[in-house]
Amino acid sequence: MVVGDVSTGTELAIIGAGPGGYVAAIRAGQLGLDVTLIEKDAWGGTCLNYGCIPSKALITATDVGYEADTAEEMGIHADVKVDVDQMTTWKDGVVDQLTSGVEKLCKANGVNLVEGVAEFESENKLRVAHGGDGQGSETIEFENAIIATGSRPIEVPGFEYDGEHVLSSRDVLDLDRVPESMVVVGGGYIGMELSTVLAKMGCDVTVVEMLDDILAGYEEDVTSVVRQNAEDLGIDFRFGEAASDWEKRDGDIVVTTENEDGEEFQYATEKAFVAVGRQPVLDTLNLDAIGLEPNEDGHLETDKQAQTDVAGVYAIGDVATGPMLAHKASKEGQVAAEAIAGEPAALDYQAVPAAVFTDPEIGTVGMTEQEAEDAGFSPAVGNFPMRASGRSLTTGNDDGFVRIVADEDSGFILGAQIVGPEASELVAELGLAIEMGATLEDVAATIHTHPTLSEAVMEAAEHALGHAIHTLNR
Repeated sequence: MVVGDVSTGTELAIIGAGPGGYVAAIRAGQLGLDVTLIEKDAWGGTCLNYGCIPSKALITATDVGYEADTAEEMGIHADVKVDVDQMTTWKDGVVDQLTSGVEKLCKANGVNLVEGVAEFESENKLRVAHGGDGQGSETIEFENAIIATGSRPIEVPGFEYDGEHVLSSRDVLDLDRVPESMVVVGGGYIGMELSTVLAKMGCDVTVVEMLDDILAGYEEDVTSVVRQNAEDLGIDFRFGEAASDWEKRDGDIVVTTENEDGEEFQYATEKAFVAVGRQPVLDTLNLDAIGLEPNEDGHLETDKQAQTDVAGVYAIGDVATGPMLAHKASKEGQVAAEAIAGEPAALDYQAVPAAVFTDPEIGTVGMTEQEAEDAGFSPAVGNFPMRASGRSLTTGNDDGFVRIVADEDSGFILGAQIVGPEASELVAELGLAIEMGATLEDVAATIHTHPTLSEAVMEAAEHALGHAIHTLNR
């Protein structure tokens, strides 16, 4: 059936239904706005469908198998076999449950859902092309718009994704069997998380990274714990090399890399996985129609209410400046929706946590010691090693540490770096501490349950104060 062109109007049009867009839509609906949410692919966006959720499902599944397979010290002997089909079915079920929940929540909050690809026609008008033959298009006149189109993987020249030999992260999450070998191009968080998954499934993994370490931006003592565990899993690292070419050979492929001296190296592998980062999706929006341009980094500049330089047009999530994190996108979406509804909302980025779901996990928030010094603080630093945590030892995972950075004069907590089991969860306590203006004394005086991993947070605060109980005060 040919739907043809139709014209509609809305108070708020949101382009993109990822963790920024759908959260903004629900919050705006709660505040009584007439909201239209436009999505070209799948409700929940990359995060729920092709990123955070399916990758963490596979991380959990492979952790279960690996821990069972390596628990002989605990007296457990298992012959673990990975059923990729069953694992994929379970992972897809998790994704389906969450994405269907997004659709239901949007509808329950009065959000009008539109499927199609949107582009601006003017500062108050969008054109939405519906998918499929003969589905027509739709013109939507809006009072305000939120751009939440997210990001896509960056391709390396010569390594265009073909889904067979050269894979994107989405391709890796949809593998129907475990490859014999994989060259992973890029040692960032996506490359390291999925390298760990592949290694635990029995794949022979080589990580090629042009820098001299993994996880750029994290401190060396944080990355060294993760790198050592990855090497123990059998992952081979090749630092200082950049992927330059690949070719088919004898049923497999050969990836060629090059170091800064021009020396070439070749790695025979079944497949290559390119994970060198992501870039904002803005080229589909016809931003020229509203006079909006990305900055030099390819992002849209926004103010404290997520509004761009164009009145009534907001940008959130991966398209806006700042880290590409789902929880940042969600908070920006809430603030933008509240600002549009006339609420006194503003963004505060002082305590944005970040997590890497490697083995062990990394959780960070706020400033590092160096950043605190650079900002003019005299930092007081407290550490607590996970090997001194009773609960950590009982889990069989005692690598890593908790570090708290505070202002020595006031005691206010400025930041934290955690590497160890459940670091992604533990860092939330210190994010709340920063947000509330808590001091080292506040955290140290808070009675923590024993035996838990969170005791390490209290112990690190006590160490910064010079009265640690379970470590030496030095």
